[in-house]
Amino acid sequence: MSSVSKTQGVAGRNGVVIRKRAHRKEEAPVYRNYEVHQRERVGESTEKIKPTQLISEDYRCNPYPLLEVLRENYPCYRDWLANSYWITRYNDVTSVFADDANFETRTKTWVMGLATGGRDLGQVLPVLITMTALTDHYAETISTELARSLAKKHEGDLATEFTIRFSLELLLKILDIPESDSGDFARLYWRIQRGGSWNPLLQQDALKACRELVTYFQPILEARRSHPGEDLISTIAQLDLDDHPANAEDLVVTLLEGDHETLQGSLSNLWFLLLSHPEEFAKARTERRLMKLAYLETLRHSTPVINRHRFARHEIERFGKLLPQGARIVCSAAAANRDPRIFGDPDTFNVGRKDLCQREPRGQYRADGLASGIAFGLGKPSVHPAVPEDRPRSRYALIRDTVVTVSQVLLEHLDNITIIPGADPQLSSLTVGEMHTCWKLPVTFTKTS
Repeated sequence: MSSVSKTQGVAGRNGVVIRKRAHRKEEAPVYRNYEVHQRERVGESTEKIKPTQLISEDYRCNPYPLLEVLRENYPCYRDWLANSYWITRYNDVTSVFADDANFETRTKTWVMGLATGGRDLGQVLPVLITMTALTDHYAETISTELARSLAKKHEGDLATEFTIRFSLELLLKILDIPESDSGDFARLYWRIQRGGSWNPLLQQDALKACRELVTYFQPILEARRSHPGEDLISTIAQLDLDDHPANAEDLVVTLLEGDHETLQGSLSNLWFLLLSHPEEFAKARTERRLMKLAYLETLRHSTPVINRHRFARHEIERFGKLLPQGARIVCSAAAANRDPRIFGDPDTFNVGRKDLCQREPRGQYRADGLASGIAFGLGKPSVHPAVPEDRPRSRYALIRDTVVTVSQVLLEHLDNITIIPGADPQLSSLTVGEMHTCWKLPVTFTKTS
C-alpha cells in the first residue's frame, strides 16, 4: 500500500490553496533546523532590527548601538541581504575564531579574486625577524621627526600629520623605498589595502594597483637579490622556499595580507580616546606601563578592525542553527569587546580596568601574556611566550610596544595637548566594513621646554 493516503488542501496566507500530500504518522518528514530557519520571515523573527541598518550611514559612523541590539537579542543573526550570519558575543566570537577544524579565514587575495599565484610570506621566520628589527629600529626616529615638525606650530591635526603619516613612513623605511617613489608607492599601497572592501569599484581599483606594484617591484627585487641590504625587500629576495625563489608577486601578496589597520587605527584611536577622556589621559601619561594599559584598553573599547569573516568548512550546528557548508560568519570584534557578560561597564574607556585579564577562547590563558580584547588584524594570539628565546616577539607585542613608544615620544615634544575648542572629532569608517578609526583629530598644544 502506498504511504500516501490522500492529498490535502491548505489555505496559504495570501488565500491560495496549497496542495500537499499527507503521510503516515510514522513516516512524517522531519525538517532540519536550517530548513526551518530558511523559512523564517525577517519581519517576524528579527523585528528589533532591519537588515539595511547594517549597511547604513549610522552604522558606518557608529556601529555600537546596532551591535548591542544584535548581541542582546539576536546572538546569531541571519543577514539575508549579505547572505551571512552575524555573531556578536565574546565567547561565541572567540570560539569561532579559534576553531580551525570547522571554520576557515579566507585571504584578501581570495576576496579580491587576485590570481597572481603569489605567496604570503608574512609568517616566514626571516621575514618576521626583519620586520621586528626594523620596526624597533625606526619607530622612535620617525616619530621624533614627525613630533618635532608638529611642535613648530601651536596647533595641527594629530591624525593626518602624525598617526597616519607615521604608519606609512615606517613602511617606507622597512622596505627602503626611494624617497622619489614614496608618494606614488604610498598611493598604490593604500589602494590595495582598500581592496578587501565589499565595494566592487574598490576591489577593481585594488587589483589594478596590485598589477602596478608587481611591475614596480620586479627590477627592485632583482637588484636586491644581487646586492642585498638590510630591508624587507632584500630579505624576501633571498628566500627560496621549496625550490621556488620569491618573486614580485609574493612581495605584493605579503604586503596585501599584512596588517596595516591595527598600527594606524589603534594609534589614532588611542589618542582620540585619551583626548576625549582627560582624566584617563592624566593617568596614562604618568608612566609607560599605564600608556601600555591605555593601548590595550583602546583595542578593546574601539578596535579599528571591527569584524572578520570566517567560513564554515562543512555543515555544522552552532548557536541553535544548522550552518551550511561555506556559510559566511561575520565575527564582530566591536560587539564582542563590549560584551557585558565579560567586561564590566563595557562602554566606558578605563585605563585602569581590572577585568582586562589574559583571556583566551575556551577558558585558556594566552601564552604571550597580553591582555584580552579581540584584535582580528593581528591574527590568533601567539602560542609562544611573551619574550621567546628563539624567535621575535608576537605581532601583538610588537604593535603594542611600537604604539607606546610613539606615544611617549609625542608626550616628550608636545605639552598641554587638547582638542581644539569647537572641534568634534569622531571615529568612523570610510565605507561600511573598512577600518574604523579617527581620520581627523585637530589639536592645540605647546612645545615642551
